[in-house]
Amino acid sequence: MTKSIFIATTEPYSGKSIVALGLVNMLLGKAKRIGYFKPVINADPAERKDAHIETILQYFNLDVTYDDTYAFTRPQAMRQMENEGQGGMMNTIIRKFKKMEDDYDFTVIEGSDFLGEGTAFEFELNLSIAKNLSAPVIIVSSGENKTTAEIVSAVLNVFRGFLSREVQVLAIVVNKINPDQAEDVRQLLTDQLAEGTIIAVIPANKSLMSPSMKEIHENLNGQLLFGEQQLANQVDNVVIGAMNVPHFLNHIKENTLIITPGDRGDMIIAALQANLSTSYPKVSGIILTAGFEPEEPIMRLLKGLQTVIPIILVTTGTFETSTKVGGIKSRITPDNTKKIQIALSTFKRDVDVQALDQKIVTFKSEGITPHMFQYQLAKWAKKKIKHIVLPEGNEDRILKATARLVTEEIVKLTLLGDPEEIAASVKRLGLDLDLNRIRIINPAKSEYYHDYVKTLYELRRNKNVNLEMATDLMTDVSYFGTMMVFKGHADGMVSGAVHTTQHTIRPALQFVKTKPGISVVSSVFFMCLPDRVSVFGDCAVNPNPTAEQLSEIAISSAESSRRFGIEPRIAMLSYSSGSSGEGEDVDKVREATEIVKRKRPDLKVEGPIQYDAAVDPVVGKQKLPNSEVAGQASVLIFPDLNTGNNTYKAVQRETGALAIGPMLQGLNKPVNDLSRGCTVDDIFNTVIITAIQAQEE
Repeated sequence: MTKSIFIATTEPYSGKSIVALGLVNMLLGKAKRIGYFKPVINADPAERKDAHIETILQYFNLDVTYDDTYAFTRPQAMRQMENEGQGGMMNTIIRKFKKMEDDYDFTVIEGSDFLGEGTAFEFELNLSIAKNLSAPVIIVSSGENKTTAEIVSAVLNVFRGFLSREVQVLAIVVNKINPDQAEDVRQLLTDQLAEGTIIAVIPANKSLMSPSMKEIHENLNGQLLFGEQQLANQVDNVVIGAMNVPHFLNHIKENTLIITPGDRGDMIIAALQANLSTSYPKVSGIILTAGFEPEEPIMRLLKGLQTVIPIILVTTGTFETSTKVGGIKSRITPDNTKKIQIALSTFKRDVDVQALDQKIVTFKSEGITPHMFQYQLAKWAKKKIKHIVLPEGNEDRILKATARLVTEEIVKLTLLGDPEEIAASVKRLGLDLDLNRIRIINPAKSEYYHDYVKTLYELRRNKNVNLEMATDLMTDVSYFGTMMVFKGHADGMVSGAVHTTQHTIRPALQFVKTKPGISVVSSVFFMCLPDRVSVFGDCAVNPNPTAEQLSEIAISSAESSRRFGIEPRIAMLSYSSGSSGEGEDVDKVREATEIVKRKRPDLKVEGPIQYDAAVDPVVGKQKLPNSEVAGQASVLIFPDLNTGNNTYKAVQRETGALAIGPMLQGLNKPVNDLSRGCTVDDIFNTVIITAIQAQEE
């Protein structure tokens, strides 16, 4: 039974970070604790930390200290080889790895980078490490600037090297390959490799290979004059600004870096104006060469602008600077979440994850961790792609979440708003979002508008809504979006980033209405705590539910819990546990508990019970020793909105828990509300759970 996997390459900049990120992401959906180990790193951490290790630890918030992730720096490894040979070094590597193996469910091991001196011994060293750690291997090879024959020959040589040492190779990943070569490479490798070896061919991706302005700034060691907030801008193209302005403008492509002498004020102004214009592609930044700082009027103009793209001053000439820029190799770093997400999506798309999963033995732990939960959400949503409408289409957070959802191909999306304004916002934010992959609707100009007005009038005329009122209401994005769901033109709706809860759900209550047998719409939050996911209800909708309503909320929350892979154990919360307390509030909870037991004898429920007795095994055993729920509750039902809303926010802020929701339950079709303080992650997750709800319809 394997508890580790080794990522190996034979050359620098092969793109193994894509495989490392994808593997860790996949494994976190299966096991609670994932370790990350890179036996030999390039530099002393006191001088510079390894970018791969930092990215993995920070992005996935792994419970691993940096010092535990490596055994030697490259200089240390070279000295160890010279003084004691490979044996002594291997003993240290094995000792450090075994400690990690004992502490974690699964460990991803990353081979060395082949950078700097001493690369000759690295292949043999990596092979020996994989052999001694009994770790199966994924080989990563780069196809950049290689012929098909060169690619296939390099892969086969590496594969045979591992095979000769009886090291199992699970998969071959050929990265950065010209799309025209992909099919030939895949077929040739399939014909010559052992049966069952997974073969993945990943086309070159400019978004991953292109450096950011931050990387260019660091490599050129220049002076940043402006644009610190936009250093994450990606550079896909470079233009030398040595011509007149009209010709220069014709050479601007998407994400262009402009290199020009610092005394060319006309170039600077033209570049800034082009970046602001919707008629030209995005400009990523400007490098001013030869040490010329712009003249005082130009500097005064730049200082007066609200936002300026990065402008870097260097002392080198234009030709030397452009040569240096061309030689920069981009790396995925912890602060570049855009590249991380592209890498994760690339791995999921181009690697047969299901086949790889079958080859890797992982440990399934009891319960469900937050990362397992989020991994499962995306997996469930993709089983049957649903169409979600987002009424607040021009809100920055909505657009950022949209870009991520489109990249990961989880849902189909419609944004409500003015198409030109949305396009301008996408450009302003620098988002990698192809607007052709989503639908944008301006409600008042929609082909559905008059039909929706008529439908609303027919549904609500007995509530004193006349045709004029219906016409006016249907220009409201919440009404229009909800009507899309009602009419089947979308499967679900998510709103509330800039609107109140009442504004978001009022149309749904008016004409989508509740499911048969449900009298109250309620909500749940999925609280992703450090080691588990709990369901909190109702923290968003009902101010003071009756005992009957509280029981209905509990039953609905248990069903939601089960639907999302969490075994429901319901705690009906109160200020006392068991029969010890008295009073109107605790009596209501006691009555609600009895109703749940009567209506659904199959559910495990306890109440009244205090929060600590519900979640702490020690306290639960002391207060309610014979309970099936005490100390291990997964569904926590609050007696009123005041208690529930404050508790979920307190838990979220004090523990750093991710709160996914609120998810509304009880409606005929899924409509979900966001908090106005929501993050991009909140929107992303809420859209996914809405899509999963829609699969039940």
